[in-house]
Amino acid sequence: MRSFYLKIAAIFTIIMLLFGGLVVYITINASTNVAQETIQRTNQDLAKVLAEEFQPMLRESFNQDEIEQKLEVLSGKNPQFDFYLLDYNGVVKSVVPASKERIAPDQRIVDTKPLDDFIRGNPLPILAADPLNPDQMKPFSVADISIMGSEGCYLYVVLEGEQFNETFAMLSDSYILKGTILLIGIVLVLSIVVGLFFFSNITQRLSKIKKTVTGFERGQLNERIDVQGNDELAELSTTFNRMADTLVDNMKEIQKTDRLRRELVANVSHDLRSPIASIQGYLETIQMKGESITKEELNTYFGTVLSNTQKLNRLIDDLFELSKLDAEEITPNLENISMAELIQDLVQQFKPIAEKKGVTLEAEFRENPNALIEADISLMNRALTNLIDNAIHHTPEGGKVSISSIKSGKDFVLEVSDTGCGIPEEDLAHVFDRFYQADKSRSEKQGAGLGLAIAQKIFRLHGAEVIVSSIENKGTTFRVAIPKNDF
Repeated sequence: MRSFYLKIAAIFTIIMLLFGGLVVYITINASTNVAQETIQRTNQDLAKVLAEEFQPMLRESFNQDEIEQKLEVLSGKNPQFDFYLLDYNGVVKSVVPASKERIAPDQRIVDTKPLDDFIRGNPLPILAADPLNPDQMKPFSVADISIMGSEGCYLYVVLEGEQFNETFAMLSDSYILKGTILLIGIVLVLSIVVGLFFFSNITQRLSKIKKTVTGFERGQLNERIDVQGNDELAELSTTFNRMADTLVDNMKEIQKTDRLRRELVANVSHDLRSPIASIQGYLETIQMKGESITKEELNTYFGTVLSNTQKLNRLIDDLFELSKLDAEEITPNLENISMAELIQDLVQQFKPIAEKKGVTLEAEFRENPNALIEADISLMNRALTNLIDNAIHHTPEGGKVSISSIKSGKDFVLEVSDTGCGIPEEDLAHVFDRFYQADKSRSEKQGAGLGLAIAQKIFRLHGAEVIVSSIENKGTTFRVAIPKNDF
């Protein structure tokens, strides 16, 4: 019984059989009640009519033989009924059964309460005891009658006499009961067959779902459930497929994060090792030369050590800043700032660096010269600094870096473009990934690949979005859409 189908099939079959038995019982019982009510309503006045014919014989005497003869004459008209004469206490004084054979009743006293209810006209059906069958309650007809001046006696007619019972039982056994049982049996069999067919369909779908889920559990991550219909099982299948897609995406994200973590270890190790090795080498050289070192050499060595130390500080600062942005520990101090003024300050800051490299750096605000945005000026300064520094770094001598604004709906859109080497198409989707660099051959002059990741985090902190487009050997453009206050 481990099979779910066998369990529900067995339970369903048992329920249907119990239901069928209950229907048979209710049907037979209801048929009996209908028959009893019908015969009682049909013969409701029978005892009253017969009492009018029978009453003259009982006014002055009580002759048992004469009474029985008269009852036999009366019962000859209705041979299926049993006739009784009862005194006011319900004691049987005389009986003429439908069989017309002298039979001593098993019960000599009849409860008169149902008889009185009938005479008072209470709602039918009303059943009373049959003296010949004390354990059975049967429909009847009754009327008041006087016996030798004794009032309150009864002419009691049992409408289901022995002969009637035998005939009714024969007919029931032959037609009604067998027909009812056969019909209910056919209905039950058809219901069970149809029910088991539908259960089979449901369990087959469940089996397919189980097979897919088991396969997914064992590593078949591309397995999905074929959704059929629009019922609860279809909703379950759809939900599982969505969950599986989410899990697969999460696993890919975890794999990507793990790959980036390994790259982080490699990149940070490289970025830390190079300046530390350089610092160590120059310090050892200073120590070895001692007093023989010249002042010019000492200044050169100290300058190199200081440059490498600054590089280490920048890398560590970037790591801490990115960690805080990831943990959402930085809350921007928003204020209205002029983007034109901020860009001009940054251009003045980077112009010496650009000129030293032979790169032209210029800013132009034809469209929105007075644009104001709500931002944290220090964070926005840092994000734009990273974009500009990245553009200058990847632009060769004789190239150009331009910063401009354009109209785009309700946002202030800033573009930072360069005429550098560009970014390969396969690397465009990863330029904002931390520690990712399109150029895999790392040099000491390259950063750790954190600048663009930090810039993107800062822009998103301000509700801004940054996208990148690039053509190899022609240049790259970073476009930032920042919500503005007023033009």
